[in-house]
Amino acid sequence: MEIIEILINASLVVYDTVNKIIGTDEASIKYGKGAGGDVSRKIDIVAEEAVINYFQKIGFACTILGEECGRIKIFEKSKGMVIMDAMDGTANAIRGFPFFCCSLAYSNGNEFEDITDCVIIDLVSKDIYRATKGRGAYYNNQKITIRKTTNKIISINTSGSIELLIKLLSIFKTRNHIRHLGANALEMAFFSRGLIDIILGLRPKVRIQDIAAGYLLIKEAGGVILDCQLKPLVGNFSNRKLSFIAINKNMIKYISKRINALGGI
Repeated sequence: MEIIEILINASLVVYDTVNKIIGTDEASIKYGKGAGGDVSRKIDIVAEEAVINYFQKIGFACTILGEECGRIKIFEKSKGMVIMDAMDGTANAIRGFPFFCCSLAYSNGNEFEDITDCVIIDLVSKDIYRATKGRGAYYNNQKITIRKTTNKIISINTSGSIELLIKLLSIFKTRNHIRHLGANALEMAFFSRGLIDIILGLRPKVRIQDIAAGYLLIKEAGGVILDCQLKPLVGNFSNRKLSFIAINKNMIKYISKRINALGGI
């Protein structure tokens, strides 16, 4: 099987597994802190174990970089890395709020440029977003591209930074609609499909597990991923907390001018 097929199959196993406990008290049971530092819930553990068990079943020799399990090897002779957020949008999932996903990306190294394949599955609708480097981005079997627009739907996630939130809202106070639905990977998938026009993930604590799949998907759909200095997000992603902006390249001047007018972020 090709890497992309393995990731698709793993994501479907997660879909079949977690839907049994979505929105239940069982889903929210605490399991201490995961490798990423957040409290792990049962639904997080169940989702990760579904991926790990599937890889073991098919003999897929890889290293996993997971949000809960950290870095583990599946068999000794591991060739590449699967960057996994098996349950992105946990707070939504344990309540039954219908916006959460599984995000899987395959990389040959520790740099953004090494990511070669990705899958994001909407765990509510079962829609699959996928990309392989150099082959474009797909929503189910339909090729997708980002939207070029002037009326903007903007996702802003500042995660408790009130001063930053006020700054950003002042930039986009007219002819714009602000969203944040609580699952970075799925919002990046929506951006790739043209449903969201700008994502501002400017809290400086985004993990690579949150955005690895979305990063490749957006690039293959024709979008641009920047850091908070409005430079391309590139380089080593290991042990790094991130901020990011997903944008149409034609909007870079638009957002740069407005952010600079505020003295930067």
